[in-house]
Parts: sequence; structure tokens; C-alpha cells
Amino acid sequence: MPMTLREKIYHVIFGTDSPAGRTFDLVLIYAILLSVAAVMLDSVAAVNQRFGRELLLAEWMFTLLFTVEYAARVYSSPKPMRYVFSFYGVVDLLSILPTYLSLLFPEATYWMVVRLLRVLRIFRVLKLARYSAEAGLLLRSLIQARHKIFVFFGVVLVLSVIFGSVMFLVEGPQHGFTSIPRSIYWTIVTITTVGYGDITPQTILGQFIATLAMLTGYSIIAIPTGILSAEISKEMGKARALVRCNICERGGHHEEAEYCYHCGIELPAWDQRQRGSSG
Repeated sequence: MPMTLREKIYHVIFGTDSPAGRTFDLVLIYAILLSVAAVMLDSVAAVNQRFGRELLLAEWMFTLLFTVEYAARVYSSPKPMRYVFSFYGVVDLLSILPTYLSLLFPEATYWMVVRLLRVLRIFRVLKLARYSAEAGLLLRSLIQARHKIFVFFGVVLVLSVIFGSVMFLVEGPQHGFTSIPRSIYWTIVTITTVGYGDITPQTILGQFIATLAMLTGYSIIAIPTGILSAEISKEMGKARALVRCNICERGGHHEEAEYCYHCGIELPAWDQRQRGSSG
């Protein structure tokens, strides 16, 4: 039985198994990148002054293209409302609304950079779902380390308040440290970077305190890295324990290992391991 027009559109737009579907998604991603590049270029005054009309025309062409694509997705989807309220459905809608809203609110046009979120479809197009396991490992590590990271940020905040208060007393309003909150802002900027230069200590004592703040910043940078590295190592150890040989039933293999380290028998395929770990 031949497919209907709706089914053909569905297989092209939502499918990546067919050459037509894969080509459609790749062309769509290139169009998204070009449209975002046009918006970014339009925000540059010199470029806007010279090519503003061309960029505006290109933007409307992209918007009409994405509007037709969005309508086709809603039309061909077996459950249109499910698509409309899904993550990609909301992003697809938000990617075309700013252009129409710009007719009433010109500043809304720059919200079109939200289209860049649509590039997330590349994970589906290029079959990168396999690497979601690595993303899950990182997420689990962050969850396990959340209490340690919270304590770390608490200590950083206390140090920032102390340094900011001292700098307010030493430098004072005459040197830009007009309040304790502004001095705390300077401390956080100094600890995390090397300062923006909008506030700088002028006295020798203030510069000495600033030096201590900078050295403290370099010292604490490694702490969250070490915490997260330790948790990732634990999670990798758990993952390796799940990769077991069906013959000798010994674990400890790397997730990408193809053969057993002990008996040399071929290990289960990656998708079978995933089903085994989820079960």
C-alpha cells in the first residue's frame, strides 16, 4: 500500500534512516547556523550599516523557511500536540516568533539566537545517542559531588565577604570601593579572573590584599576539579564493574572493550550492555 503525502512528509522530516531524511536534517542544520550568523552580523553596527537590507531579507527568508518546516512537522506528526509541547517543538516555535514580533518590537529580532538550540538535532542526525552514556556519567558525578561543591562555594562566598569588607575599609569610596557589596563584587571578579579594571586598589596595603586574593583564586581553582575528578573515577569504576564476560563472568573491563581481559572471549555488544545495566 503506497504511503500518503502525510506519511511521506513524516519520514522525511522526522526520520534519519532514509537518505532524504538525513539530507533534510543536514540542510536544516546548515540553514540554522547561517540564520544565527546573520543575526550576529546584524548586531555589528558597521555590517548593519552596509548590509542591513540584505541581512533583513535573508532573515525573513530563513523565517519563512522555518515556518513552513514547523507547519509541516505539526501536520505530519501522528500526535501534533505532543510535538508542539515537546522540547524541540517549543524551540522550533520560539525560533520563528521573534521575527514576527520584531514588526511590533524591533529589539525582539535578536532573540532569534535561540535557533542555535535547534542544532541539538545533530545528535539525532549523526547517531550520537551512544555517547549519552558519557553525558550520564558526568551528570551522575555532579549529583554525587553536589554537597562538596556546595560547601566549596560556601567557603568561597565567605572569603569574598571577608576580602571585600577589608578592601572597603582599606581603600574606601575615594578609590572606587563605595560599598561593601561593590567591594565583594571586586573580590569575586579578582578571585575568578584577574579583575576587569573598573575598580583597582591604589594603596600599597590594598594592592597586597589584592595579591592575596589573586593567589587564593589560583589555589581554589583546582578544588572543584579534584572533587569532580574523584567522583568521575568512582562512576567509571562502577561502569566497568557492569561490563562482565558471559563466559568467565569476570568484570572490570573498560566500557569500550571488545574482548575479555581474562579469557579472550568477545564481550557483549554495547547495546546489550546498556540493556543489562538498565535492567
